[in-house]
Amino acid sequence: MNFFASDLPLPETDLAFVQLEPHENQRWSTWPSIIPSQRGPEPRPSWVVTSAGAFDTELGVVKTGKEADVFLVERAEPGHPGAVMAAKRYRSSDQRDFQRSSQYEEGRRTRRSRDSRAIANKSSYGRAIAADHWSFAEFEALCTLFELGAPVPYPVQVNGTELLMEFIGEGRTAAPRLTQVHDNLPDLLDQVIDLMHVLARAGFAHGDLSPYNLLVHEGRVVVIDLPQIVDVVSNPNGMDLLHRDCTNVATWFTRQRVECDAEELFADLLGEVY
Repeated sequence: MNFFASDLPLPETDLAFVQLEPHENQRWSTWPSIIPSQRGPEPRPSWVVTSAGAFDTELGVVKTGKEADVFLVERAEPGHPGAVMAAKRYRSSDQRDFQRSSQYEEGRRTRRSRDSRAIANKSSYGRAIAADHWSFAEFEALCTLFELGAPVPYPVQVNGTELLMEFIGEGRTAAPRLTQVHDNLPDLLDQVIDLMHVLARAGFAHGDLSPYNLLVHEGRVVVIDLPQIVDVVSNPNGMDLLHRDCTNVATWFTRQRVECDAEELFADLLGEVY
C-alpha cells in the first residue's frame, strides 16, 4: 500500500505547542514594521532575530533613570532559541525633563524646521518629538561607534522612544559598572583611554563619561548611555565636555590609586581631534 504525506495524520504534539498569538507580557516582534534605516548596521551579529514570526517577551526591569528606563526583552520564534536584549525606553513628554539637552544639542540639526521650533519652544508636540529625538540620537551614535570598532552594545533597532540593543551581561544579570570593579584597574584604564581616542579621532566626545556608564564584562570595558554624544568641533560646548570627560575618568582612577593625569589625557585627545 502506498501512502503520500498528505494521507498521514499530523502528530498531535506538533500542533499542541504552536503559539499563534502573543501571551501576556509579549508582543509581536517589531522588527518587520520598522524601516531599514532604523535597523542596526550590517553585517549583523548571528544572534539578532529578524523573523516576522518572533515574539518579544518582557523579562523585567534592569534599571530606572530620570530620562529612560531599561528593560530586558527576549526576542524568539516559538520553539527556537532567542536573543535577550536591553530595551531602553525614553520617558514620554509628561514624565521627562529635558533641561540638560541644550548644551549637548548645539550644533546638531533637526531635519524639519517645524520640529526644531517645537523643541525650542518646549511645546507638547516639541517635547514628544524630543523624546524620539534622543532615542534616535543614541541609536545613530551606537551605529557610528560600532562601525568604528568602539566597545559599545550592538544597536539592534530604534522604534519611536524605544531603543533595542545588545544586553551586556551574563544570563539575565547585567555586567557590573566600573565603580563596582576593583581588579585589573590599570588595564581597564588603558581600555577607557583607547575608547576615548576612538571617539576623538571621529571628532566626538561622550559628553557625560564616568565610571557609572562604563560596564566591565569578561574583562572588557563597554561604554553605554550615548544620547548626548557631541561633535567637539561644531558644538560650542564640545571642548568643555571633552575636558569634563577627561577629569571624570582621571579623578576616579586616581582615587583608586591608578595614576592618570586629566590635562595630559585632554591634550592627547585634542591632538586626535585636530
